[in-house]
Amino acid sequence: MQSYPRDLIGYGRRPPDPQWPGGAYLAVEFVLAYETGAEMSVLHGDAESESVLTDLAGAPAVPGARSMLVESTFEFGSRVGIWRLLDLFEARGIKISALPVAMALQRNPAVADALIAGGHEIISHGWRWIDYQTVAEAVEKEHIRLSVDTIATLTGQRPLGWITGRPSPNTRRLLTEEGGFLYDQDCLNDELPHWARVGDRHSLVLPYSFETNDNAFSGRQGFATGEEFFVYLRDAFDVLYREGRKSPRMMTVVVHDRLTGRPGRAAGFERFLDHVLRHPGVWICRGIDVARHWMAVHPNPDGE
Repeated sequence: MQSYPRDLIGYGRRPPDPQWPGGAYLAVEFVLAYETGAEMSVLHGDAESESVLTDLAGAPAVPGARSMLVESTFEFGSRVGIWRLLDLFEARGIKISALPVAMALQRNPAVADALIAGGHEIISHGWRWIDYQTVAEAVEKEHIRLSVDTIATLTGQRPLGWITGRPSPNTRRLLTEEGGFLYDQDCLNDELPHWARVGDRHSLVLPYSFETNDNAFSGRQGFATGEEFFVYLRDAFDVLYREGRKSPRMMTVVVHDRLTGRPGRAAGFERFLDHVLRHPGVWICRGIDVARHWMAVHPNPDGE
């Protein structure tokens, strides 16, 4: 039992006080994913087309050929949805954690320019938007390097945060070996940041979410309308806000340009943004803001 590599206990019933700036009850991080041009495609050297996180219910991967409608659902995000969502955030003065896949950002540098001009953080979402579960370690390591170098070239600064989305058992160790990252968010197990052991060191992990996330729009099997998305986000926010008066927490909200960037869904998301802004005691933050704050208030156990 002593060598079991998982932490099933966490903070338990007495989580630490995050001491959010201004005595906030709740830290809210908005994450905007940008992935078009890096998904599975024979154009990218893959054996089949993409089959997940699109509006095409049950569209299977197409072996050895392009899937034109699937490609077009992704293209909506890069052509229209990204700008609609950035406008929603910028109209409210909200700085976000942008989550571009490096290959995707390379194919549309105007998005990189807009993110930098808007004061948004750019977190690396990897080199490709693929599942790394069975990718060879040497390939994943090279993809990490490619991602860092590409984002640094496009934006003038290397990413300090990382979210693969579909990591491998090697990902966190490889990030630690690469160096230069302050945190990763490839974790769904908490509502506060925590230090995870990686070999003989510790690495800062920020909470991520697949439920306060528009991925449930995919294939029309989850949220059917923008109103349903709004209600779910609102209810999650309200519970965390109420509990946060006693024990402050963090909420991560994730949207994709090709999903929530659609007008009917954007309407529901816009209502949620305004709901959040009506509440005092909320710290709207980027991942890097949370990481730096946590490192100052709850330092690395290694003393680094």
